[in-house]
Amino acid sequence: MILIINANIYTMAGKNYKNGCILIENNIIKKVSEKIEIKEEYKILDVKGAFVMPGIIDAHCHIGIMEESMGFEGLDLNEATEPITPELRAIDAINPFDESFKRAIKAGITTVMTGPGSANVIGGQFCIIKTNGVCVDDMVVKEPAAIKAAFGENPKRIYKSRKKSPTTRMAIAALLRETLIKCKDYKYKRYKSEKNNEYFQKDLKMESILPVIDKKLPLKVHAHRADDILTAIRIAKEFDIKITLDHCTEAHFIGKYIKESGFPVIVGPSITSKSKIETKNRNNKTAVELNKIGIDFAIMTDHPVVPIEYLPISAGLMVREGLPIEAALKAITINPAKILGIDDKLGSIEEGKEADISIFNGNPMQTLTNTLCTIIGGKIIYNNF
Repeated sequence: MILIINANIYTMAGKNYKNGCILIENNIIKKVSEKIEIKEEYKILDVKGAFVMPGIIDAHCHIGIMEESMGFEGLDLNEATEPITPELRAIDAINPFDESFKRAIKAGITTVMTGPGSANVIGGQFCIIKTNGVCVDDMVVKEPAAIKAAFGENPKRIYKSRKKSPTTRMAIAALLRETLIKCKDYKYKRYKSEKNNEYFQKDLKMESILPVIDKKLPLKVHAHRADDILTAIRIAKEFDIKITLDHCTEAHFIGKYIKESGFPVIVGPSITSKSKIETKNRNNKTAVELNKIGIDFAIMTDHPVVPIEYLPISAGLMVREGLPIEAALKAITINPAKILGIDDKLGSIEEGKEADISIFNGNPMQTLTNTLCTIIGGKIIYNNF
């Protein structure tokens, strides 16, 4: 058992402790309090007033699937040979030995949602994993966790070069609708065959989309421009499915419509150049505007677009633009946990939750701050005391 003492704890659960304690038993947070009696069997971690918070969560990245220092050999991001590929599974491409995982841990990032890129209208299955491990199956928190869908420039550009559909936003939307309709028909035929005890030949693409139709999985929607965000919302309502709105570069233009939709937002990446037309209105104040109108959101890196270790700094830049500190911290802890559906386990320091804890010598959103310790699943994975 590990007992953290003399900690400045930001729980993300409504109550903070200026000088508190956290007791960890196995991989679970056993107790959080101002004082916990020290026992002989406890391993004492005296953090001497350090900044203690839940393990940081990146809600959208491509770590392990778009490896660093590898080139083509480590690039497994997009199967850009046909626009509808829901059957692809990120778990089959993630390399836990990608050097980025070590940097994530060193930055206090303990959980990530990683998966395919945005070349295809439907790109494949994302998964949620811990950042520590050598076998991806042991790192899994939730798999599959979402199906990637993409609107806007990326599918247009990729398939224009291949001289095939989609080359317009109309075709992107049409292909997505067509796939969802096919899946509904497939579901009916599957049900009818099972009811009549008849043989039914399964289709891997349709089997992968079924959880979306059944609202068991969301579409993880790549959408930067305001009109693409609204198209995604339109289609989600039309088919009664769940989505998350990822990137949302122009969300500040249409905050009212996003709030009315009820769909969650994942903002970013923020520390990049405006590399294409649909990102021309990128602005760190987007998060500020969303916060003002009461939209809970997460902040992401889109790693390697922004190196994953700069997730806290990305949040800090939004604070500089007016986002409250507590809101920024929530956007990299409890908010992504809620959006990803893992807040029963992660995202806050509460009794009964998994012991993923990050310890810093100051606020992690400041550039001069260093990580002192990263605890994942109740084990000290990085120690810089």
